Amino acid sequence: MALDELKSALPDYAKDLKLNLGSVIGNAENTGLLTQQQLWGTVLACAIASRSPIVLRELEPEAKAILSPEAYTAAKSAAAIMAMNNVFYRTRHLLSDPEYGTLRAGLRMNVIGNPGVEKTDFELWSLAVSAINGCGQCLDSHEQVLRKAGVDRDVIQEAFKVASVIQAVGTTLEAEAVLAG
Repeated sequence: MALDELKSALPDYAKDLKLNLGSVIGNAENTGLLTQQQLWGTVLACAIASRSPIVLRELEPEAKAILSPEAYTAAKSAAAIMAMNNVFYRTRHLLSDPEYGTLRAGLRMNVIGNPGVEKTDFELWSLAVSAINGCGQCLDSHEQVLRKAGVDRDVIQEAFKVASVIQAVGTTLEAEAVLAG
């Protein structure tokens, strides 16, 4: 199993990451917070957003096996569109000139309106990717849409827990690969 491969690849100093990886992905069925589609869509979108070839290579096959073709494509679409949106909206937010916020974005984002899966699942994946990419404006926007749709805070937090662990695992494994020469 790919999850076991990732856990065994982590160095001893990252024991907490091993445990967290097992709990947010491996034992996710026990929490009942995320459906399998929500979990594995989040895993795939976050693996892409982590930019870690190791993490993506290990987790993508299981995500592809579990997700429907539509959900698999939608999760990849969430990672792709948020890669653009997180840079755009984070930049507008960070600039001290508020006039940028009044300008038309002029960027196509059609997939957000028609992702091919339940809107709440796509929003959850978009939120998780936004957590990795650090866009506060996108985090707020997706969280508000999810809350208006009746999604509990526990579910939303579970998605960004998955994001945080995947990002940390990717960062640690990439650092170890560099240090190993």
